[in-house]
Amino acid sequence: MKKITIYCGSRKGESTVYEAGARALAQEMIKRDHSLVYGAGRVGLMGVIADEMLNAGKEVLGIIPQKLVDREVAHRGCTELIIVETMRDRKWLMAERGDAFIAMPGGIGTLEELFEIMTLNQLHYIQKPLALYNVNGYYNKLIAFLEHAMKEGFMYPEQEELLIVSDDPADLLDQIDSYEARRPSDWG
Repeated sequence: MKKITIYCGSRKGESTVYEAGARALAQEMIKRDHSLVYGAGRVGLMGVIADEMLNAGKEVLGIIPQKLVDREVAHRGCTELIIVETMRDRKWLMAERGDAFIAMPGGIGTLEELFEIMTLNQLHYIQKPLALYNVNGYYNKLIAFLEHAMKEGFMYPEQEELLIVSDDPADLLDQIDSYEARRPSDWG
């Protein structure tokens, strides 16, 4: 697992713990010689993790739609900057280029990307590890909702089991490194 696609906020959040978490994850990725694939933003947690990786001389692939370039949020320091036409193009290319996925704290865009990767894994379009970086318990309520959806019969237990969750960057990357693709149950 060399290229990690990171989904995260275009804002830093209300607490400095999120920025510190982004830096800690970047440092662990640097230590393991991973590269970053992300949405090419220079703002928020996106900018924090990209800058940390770039300052260490690591490869950073940013993928961004032209509309966001026009709004001046593109990180021009990326090792490689790919400008696409639509958000859909951006998401697909990020999914294609990454060997694994981590959702850090973020807003609705991050959640959309998280659920898209969960769906792509479920439908076997891809079979790549997906993790929640649960900084400061950020995803606790989402995890509880997913457990509720499973108990109510709308998710297979395997779907939840395939989601890696940790608040520790080393543990998170260890679990990603030891990931083995498993086929969730078919509909029935």
